[in-house]
Amino acid sequence: MSDQHRNSQPGAFGALEEHLRARRDSGAKLLIPYVTGGYPGWQRAVEAAAAAGADAIEIGVPFSDPVMDGPVIQQASTAALDGGATPASVLAQARGLDTGVPHAVMTYYNLCHHQGHERFASALVEAGVSAAILADLPYVEAGPWLEAAEATGVEAVLLAAPTTPEHRLAELCEASRGFVYAVGLLGVTGERAALARTATEIAARCRDVTDRPVLTGVGIGSPAQAVEACKASDGVIIGSAVVRTLMSDGPEAVGELVAAYRTALDRG
Repeated sequence: MSDQHRNSQPGAFGALEEHLRARRDSGAKLLIPYVTGGYPGWQRAVEAAAAAGADAIEIGVPFSDPVMDGPVIQQASTAALDGGATPASVLAQARGLDTGVPHAVMTYYNLCHHQGHERFASALVEAGVSAAILADLPYVEAGPWLEAAEATGVEAVLLAAPTTPEHRLAELCEASRGFVYAVGLLGVTGERAALARTATEIAARCRDVTDRPVLTGVGIGSPAQAVEACKASDGVIIGSAVVRTLMSDGPEAVGELVAAYRTALDRG
């Protein structure tokens, strides 16, 4: 790890990263649930997840042509869009959330490009959103967005894939803000019967080159798999399991699910 990474000082980061660093440095494993914005009951699900021990919340802005989301999240996104959800309506609803933890938005670059980088970032800030994940925007093409986000105060979270080459990984981790999203496998989101070997490999590779929080997402299907993933990472992002629970059992059940993950991570 470089001296630049070792000498990073608290207070030089945005709200999300500072919060995650403090939690990590206290010995906690980090837990970020994903909830599809605009789906019926999503706001209550977010609040239930936060009350159950989530360290931050990832809010999905529904998009009609996703490339990273598997069938569960696609189903929820389609239902949200059919119900009239728009980026503006999701952010307007997010503005009213009172969770006590930072919020990040996950969506696709076309929404940002269509609105304009600065306007998109400013809309996030107005909604009280700390960070943004643009799942289909490659790091090598992200310069204009990273500049606009930095200028506006939005933490632009970047994704490190199992295929990210060594010569690019340290640069990507350094450019990311909030945390580094270690993509656990080559595929779409969804619960799997077993944790992919690539999930621990990419997280370990990221932690070798950065002191920024590294969270593993995609393909984590149970609390036991979350514990396994955290042997190599600082925490996990849980998406499909949360959204499936929201659709089948409602917002309060999301809180129960997140509590089960929180308990498992705390026990190690």
